[in-house]
Amino acid sequence: MLETAIKLMQAGATPSVSEVAEAAGVSRATAYRYFPSQAALVSAVVDEALGPILTWSTKDDDPFRRVSELLSIGLPRIEEFEATFKAALKLSLDQWARGRAGTLGEEPKFKRGHRADLLKQALQPLEGKLSGKDINRLAQALSLVFGVETLIALKDIWGLDSQEMQSVAQWASRALIRAAFEDGDRAR
Repeated sequence: MLETAIKLMQAGATPSVSEVAEAAGVSRATAYRYFPSQAALVSAVVDEALGPILTWSTKDDDPFRRVSELLSIGLPRIEEFEATFKAALKLSLDQWARGRAGTLGEEPKFKRGHRADLLKQALQPLEGKLSGKDINRLAQALSLVFGVETLIALKDIWGLDSQEMQSVAQWASRALIRAAFEDGDRAR
């Protein structure tokens, strides 16, 4: 079922559990045992698509190199599964809109958050060099250059190719880290 869901999402769909069950040739009851909601299904597909990004680690102590490495591993993988991540973003935005309209009901929300954990891990060597607040703000700022939204802004809006997108994201990450150091120095 997971493989079927990945294929459907890579084709641009945001399938329901029932649609995946039908496409996979399994009963709805079986599908709902594994994936009790669309959010659970999409979350499992996203985790599968993230693959090696979720297990990324490094012993390098340089925050510039750590973030660069994370982007070098992460952005190509996000691009490879771009349709899947855009389908997940679509579900998140749809749920947000239905929540605002009061029509979401009891449907479990699709939760995102791997990006925050990965960026905090990449910035770990800054502990003791910058305040916790500054590290958190830097991680939040770096979220702008690490994720499917980066592809939307740089590829879809600006028309950049993969290499150009990666170059801009790397440049922006270095600029953000330098700015965090400069702000930290001014605060002392």
